[in-house]
Amino acid sequence: MRSLEVASQTCEAFLPGLLDLLAETPLKELEAPDSPALGHFRSHGGPGLVIPKEYKGAGADPLQALAVTRALASRAPSLAVGTTMHHFSVATLFTLADSIQSSGMEWALLEGIAEQGLLVASGFAEGSPGQGILTPTMHAAKAEGGFVVNGSKKPCSLAHSMDLLTASVALPTDDGGSEMAVLLVPRQTDGITVHPFWSTWALAGAESDEVRLTDVFVDEQLLMRTELGDAGELDQLQTVGFIWFELLISACYLGMVSTLVDKVVARGRGSDSDRAQLVTRLESANLLLEGVARMLMDGEADNAALGKTLVARYAAQDALGDAKNRAVELLGGMAFIGSDDVAYLTAAAHGLSFHPPSRDSFTGPFLDHVAGRPLRLT
Repeated sequence: MRSLEVASQTCEAFLPGLLDLLAETPLKELEAPDSPALGHFRSHGGPGLVIPKEYKGAGADPLQALAVTRALASRAPSLAVGTTMHHFSVATLFTLADSIQSSGMEWALLEGIAEQGLLVASGFAEGSPGQGILTPTMHAAKAEGGFVVNGSKKPCSLAHSMDLLTASVALPTDDGGSEMAVLLVPRQTDGITVHPFWSTWALAGAESDEVRLTDVFVDEQLLMRTELGDAGELDQLQTVGFIWFELLISACYLGMVSTLVDKVVARGRGSDSDRAQLVTRLESANLLLEGVARMLMDGEADNAALGKTLVARYAAQDALGDAKNRAVELLGGMAFIGSDDVAYLTAAAHGLSFHPPSRDSFTGPFLDHVAGRPLRLT
């Protein structure tokens, strides 16, 4: 399938040999908790993919990162999902490095990530229904030179392979309230432990377990404070991070469904009209995501751009759901029962609907946004 081949060529240009190496391992092994995929990704320079060249990275732009993520997800879904969390954390870092809020240390961190192949875990999920990622339950207490942090994050992808952890935390304010911040700490910091959490076989290779912080000291310089605008909108760092996340996490599921659709096309299943409609539905999702990538490349990363991004994400989610269901139907029952791969991809590809923000939580804020007000995700 042409578009998937183009995505694979982009991946080969940035991470030479990685797709071929992944193809040598059965999907079932790539998706297991002890998958070799993350090690392959690290050894092929993957951690530096979206880091700008001035920080020693590969310098993939959003459009190229979309293609690479799609290609990786077509071969190793868990790898793509897990490393998406790394990429959007890194994107937040280089946005901060280029902003007036920069402390001057971000560039050194980015160079270290790229040159040493470090993996950055992203701890924003709370693991409780109805608990939004912008209202963290992990809290910090003021200490000399920084804060002492306690709490947990679950699920946290790359929990076992991470070298650095980014996570949202509630900082105390002078008026007795709290404000959200993002911390960055090395994995070897005293008080950080990893515990089992992910109990399903789907996407188990992303290492999405629980990370606990018990009396972890975080230097003031390793905290990025965030704030809401007058109307409750996210600040620049949160907005950029959200856009990158929605772009790349959607690309993961685009890649999974691409594999199913590619099987239909390669095997000539259904009529010409069936296959044309199926590919059209798949590629409509890709075009929506390419539009988000081009927005980022054009410097459009404000509150209005976040609204457009989420519209594209949900529209792509619907298109991918349709394409997945139709592809499985066209492949037929023998394909479904004859190999674990089709059943696995069918189950794993449903995961996009579980990533924040949920469609229900977005409805009210979106209608307010349509009426002319800033988009609020709190």
